[in-house]
Amino acid sequence: MHPNSFRVTEHMPQPVISHVDFVLVSTAMSDVLELASVSVVRGKKTLLDKVDWQVNEGERWVILGPNGAGKTTLLQIAAARLHPSSGQAGILDEILGRVDVFELRPRIGLSSAALATQIPENENVLNVVVTAAYGVTGRWREGYERDDERRAFSLLNDWGMGPLLNRTFATLSEGERKRVQIARALMTDPELLLLDEPAAGLDVGGREELVHKLGELASDEDAPAMVLVTHHLEEVPPGFTHAMLLREGGVVAAGPIKEVLTDEHLSDTFGLALNVTENAGRYTAVARR
Repeated sequence: MHPNSFRVTEHMPQPVISHVDFVLVSTAMSDVLELASVSVVRGKKTLLDKVDWQVNEGERWVILGPNGAGKTTLLQIAAARLHPSSGQAGILDEILGRVDVFELRPRIGLSSAALATQIPENENVLNVVVTAAYGVTGRWREGYERDDERRAFSLLNDWGMGPLLNRTFATLSEGERKRVQIARALMTDPELLLLDEPAAGLDVGGREELVHKLGELASDEDAPAMVLVTHHLEEVPPGFTHAMLLREGGVVAAGPIKEVLTDEHLSDTFGLALNVTENAGRYTAVARR
């Protein structure tokens, strides 16, 4: 354990909390992720405003909010790719600003559109996944053990991409690219898995296939703590346990998913009167007329 980090000895219950009465769940740092009064300011623009948040082992979080709410900024902090302007961010028993992020990042699996743009288009699918072992996005002269390639192949099979391991990344469909990116995010057997809009750009069939696979992953007791960012309620996989709603950089509500994804909270978040329904762990929302 890092000398400047703290471990909780008992997980505290997590009530639903809103932007009006938001309080830090615990004073000790969570074993996975805890943000204490985190803000991100760029020029005169506040991207995140005093966000408090705790993620414990075994939890599956979804972060929802309109465009510009601060979702991706929050995920960048959780991925140790952005430091807060103020406040404290604890990730996997380490504190940002007191840890070598290049040692921390391999413990975090990340799938995002920004990361996908860094993958060389002529890279084959197997190499897209196996290069995560070195934290790079293009295979060059680094050597990989046979076990690394076996794990990459196994993950590709798990996500239905094994038959395409020799295809180049550029020739894949959007849905296929999403699956390869998630396999890559799992390559290092991470302790925290972060998924930034994994269903973006998919048609209904592709979305439903991906949501089903993510639901299976969420139900796996051996899977890492998960955080998924999306704009759309329909993209929340079954099995997710907690939710956070963001609006204009601030937290509207956070806590157990069934207590957060309500008519009231989602209407406040999106600035529109909504009716929310839940069926077998899947959520939908329509405008109230």
